[in-house]
Amino acid sequence: MKDFKELKVWHKAYELSLALYEASRVFPREEIYGLTSQLRRAAVSIGANIAEGCGRRSDGELVRFLQIARGSASEVEHHLLLARDLKFLPVNTHQDLEKRLQEVQRMLTSLVSSIQEKSGPAPRGRVTKGVLGASS
Repeated sequence: MKDFKELKVWHKAYELSLALYEASRVFPREEIYGLTSQLRRAAVSIGANIAEGCGRRSDGELVRFLQIARGSASEVEHHLLLARDLKFLPVNTHQDLEKRLQEVQRMLTSLVSSIQEKSGPAPRGRVTKGVLGASS
């Protein structure tokens, strides 16, 4: 795979992290070890997982880390909603960050699909019934 710094999605994720750090500076001081920390860590995790996946040098491992990055993006989405509803973020700031986050999420999904199409179908596992493997 390419050097992670050549990926547009990594640049977007990195810029999002910087923007989230800046936006979270106005959060209440008592949230420094709470929401502020959680939001920042999840945001940083997006780009870090893209980088780690690229470093693994196999498509399967890359896809796995891109999916982890997508999970971190969903975590950021949750934290942004919470920050908005707690009135830690102005509405316009939340909207801007949400728009940027959605772009990163779309790019991650597209990159995973592209790699999977190139690599061919994944091996099939055992099929289980119901939710979380419980019988229906």
